[in-house]
Amino acid sequence: MASRLRRDDDNDLIENSEINVTPFIDVMLVLLIIFMIAAPLSTVDIPVELPVAVADAPQRADDPVFITIADDLSLSVGETETDFDRLYIDVGIATRQKRDTRIYIRADKSVPYGEFIRVMNILRADGFLKVGLVGLDEAVIEQAEGGSPPAVDH
Repeated sequence: MASRLRRDDDNDLIENSEINVTPFIDVMLVLLIIFMIAAPLSTVDIPVELPVAVADAPQRADDPVFITIADDLSLSVGETETDFDRLYIDVGIATRQKRDTRIYIRADKSVPYGEFIRVMNILRADGFLKVGLVGLDEAVIEQAEGGSPPAVDH
């Protein structure tokens, strides 16, 4: 606030208590100009053309071990029906107790994430650390939409 003295009709000086906003506007305009100049400099805009990575499918064992989790949460190791309590036994039989055997997990897309992790934890606790996840390839999905039967990956 600024106070000025002005003359009254009686030649007496009285105090003027109006707010002077001119310095405030000046400061705001200077800040606006600074931000208009600094904002484009603060963003990083480096044009990069990223390559497309298309990896070949890894080599798989001749007789892979699959664990299947159906939409009703039933489990099977290969073609053998099992449950969560017997899973580590049936996996041990299917792998002949070779802990370095890669195990593939197939799960229905409606299976809750917690049940999927439960299977992973059972495998990890039993020493099976090489676990692969099975999903559909985009080419298979496109073939299915085109009318030809999809190739099943076993």
